[in-house]
Amino acid sequence: MQLFDYLHSDWQRALEQHKPLIDRIELTLQSKAIAPSHHNIFRALTRSIDSTSVVIFGQDPYPTKGYAHGLAFSVDAKVSPLPASLRNIYKELDSDLGIKRNNGDLADWFDQGVMLINRILTTDIGASMTHEKLGWQEITNTVAQLLGKREVIAVLWGSSALELKKYFSEECVISSVHPSPLSAYKGFFDSRPFSKINAKLLEKGLSEIVW
Repeated sequence: MQLFDYLHSDWQRALEQHKPLIDRIELTLQSKAIAPSHHNIFRALTRSIDSTSVVIFGQDPYPTKGYAHGLAFSVDAKVSPLPASLRNIYKELDSDLGIKRNNGDLADWFDQGVMLINRILTTDIGASMTHEKLGWQEITNTVAQLLGKREVIAVLWGSSALELKKYFSEECVISSVHPSPLSAYKGFFDSRPFSKINAKLLEKGLSEIVW
C-alpha cells in the first residue's frame, strides 16, 4: 500500500498538492529502518477533518525502536518506562486536573478528536531529526493552515510548534515551552493546558476531552 493511500479521504483531498512530495519521501524511506513503521506514518491523519477539535504538535518521532506509533508524544502501550516528555505531560495532567495516567498510548485522546501530529513525521531508528530535510514540514504546515481556518484549538509546545502559531487565531492557541526535561520547568509545569483546552471547547459548544 502506498503511503498516500493511508491518509483519510478528507486528507487525501486536502493534501493532493503534496502527493508528488509524499511519493518522493516514500522512495527515500525505502529500505531504511525508520520510526514509526510505514503503516503508521500518517496515523495522525486517518480521521476525518470534521472530527478534529484539538491539535497538539510535536517535533519528530521518538527514535527508540518500538516507541513511536504515529501519534505525537504517544508510545505503544507496552513501553516502560515512559519517555521523559510524556512523563512530564502526565505530571502536568495530574497537577491540572487530578488525572493519573500510566499507559503511554494516547489513542483514546486521538479517538476523541485530538490530533497528535509531529512536524516531521519520520526519523531513523536510533537518531532524532535525521529526516528534517525531507520536506515533511511543508506537508504539516498545510495541515496546520487548514486546521487554523477551521478554528481548531492548537496546542503549541516549544519553538518548533510555535512556528505554526501564525496559522491560528489568538483565541485558539494554547502555548508554552516544550515538556522535555530541558525546558519543562521554564513554563510548561503549571501552564494548565488540559483545563484550558476543555474551557475553550465548552465556549465553542463542543464536548470536553476525557483526558
